[in-house]
Amino acid sequence: MRKMLAAVVSHVFSGVTQKPAMRGLLASLNFSNDATCDIKKCDLYRLEEGPPTSTVLTREEALKYYRAMQVIRRMELKSDQMYKQKFIRGFCHLCDGQEACCVGLEAGINPTDHVITSYRAHGLCYTRGLSVKSILAELTGRRGGCAKGKGGSMHMYGKHFYGGNGIVGAQGQVAEAYNISALWKLPCVFICENNRYGMGTAIERAAASTDYHKRGNFIPGLRVNGMDILSVREATKFAAEHCRSGKGPILMELQTYRYHGHSMSDPGVSYRSREEVHNMRSKSDPIMLLRERMINNNLSNVEELKEIDADVRKEVEEAAQFATTDPEPTLEELAHHLYYRNPPFEVRGTNKWIKYMSVS
Repeated sequence: MRKMLAAVVSHVFSGVTQKPAMRGLLASLNFSNDATCDIKKCDLYRLEEGPPTSTVLTREEALKYYRAMQVIRRMELKSDQMYKQKFIRGFCHLCDGQEACCVGLEAGINPTDHVITSYRAHGLCYTRGLSVKSILAELTGRRGGCAKGKGGSMHMYGKHFYGGNGIVGAQGQVAEAYNISALWKLPCVFICENNRYGMGTAIERAAASTDYHKRGNFIPGLRVNGMDILSVREATKFAAEHCRSGKGPILMELQTYRYHGHSMSDPGVSYRSREEVHNMRSKSDPIMLLRERMINNNLSNVEELKEIDADVRKEVEEAAQFATTDPEPTLEELAHHLYYRNPPFEVRGTNKWIKYMSVS
């Protein structure tokens, strides 16, 4: 019976296995459904126990995470190109190198949870559900952008996502937020994406203590390997459960790295060496680490991942085409969406005789 089945399978697939899709189908028959993976232990502060040091990664999850990180990487590289072509103007902060942070965070929370962030938020925009088209179109100031083309890189928003804010919390405001959240036991997870540089200054030159996970003082903290998506996922699950159980706030420091400079006006090479960036790319790249884990655990293979890469490139190219051809918002829309669910009202323009109508 087994020989007959083997013969039937061989006959059905003979002559067609040269097609990539069919090769992928045949290969998927031999993939593992899941794998148990070891992850680095987190450094703990004011906690008796922390996230697990091993977790199960399913093939479905791995493919989802890999594709999401590749989309964010390609989207940021395309943003860099479009900025240099002058399709994108103004401030623009790219997050390539930090993909495990945003994808891992989303994997550890619920879609109904609320996320608030400062800039360098393109990746979080995508993981929160915004399309590549709407993100790139916002960067180019087009009507199809997620903020109708009026926000740009630092002002992007989506459902349960209040992000891309240009204001970064200074130490005073952060300390006040820590204090009130601890005082009222608010279910808040504070996250420090520590990419090792504050604009152009290394953290060792600016901070007497670089243990940012301890900066909450009276708030428990975790220091997490932010280049490993599974470490970020499990730490986020742990932190979210800490809050949901009524224990109050918690602070997570994600140790990560940005490949680009602080912003597009910063080449990122005057305060760090090219060798440093190269070493991070070659040894700690989050996409590379996930790819190796998937292949080593038989969750995928090189051919299948190449197909995903090609599909991602196509999606980003199509989004970029849309972002450079979609119309810009008209002048009449300048004052739209100033308030939420309010009747229309007049707004004075730069010239006191010119008025615009604001609608929600």
